[in-house]
Amino acid sequence: MKIEVNGEEREITATDLAGVLAELGWGEARVATALNGTFVPAAARSGKQLSSHDRLEVLTAMQGG
Repeated sequence: MKIEVNGEEREITATDLAGVLAELGWGEARVATALNGTFVPAAARSGKQLSSHDRLEVLTAMQGG
């Protein structure tokens, strides 16, 4: 299915948020996620189903200043 990840359309095979993160290489990374503008905590990712055309934002911590 096609979803938007950080503003870029992507084709994915996973159906839940945890699977999508693993598929995109963020499976073990410490990231913050928002699905369609709503924050999704790490503990809820495996149960959060995605649908075609959902918008996923994945944010990583930045160091420096």
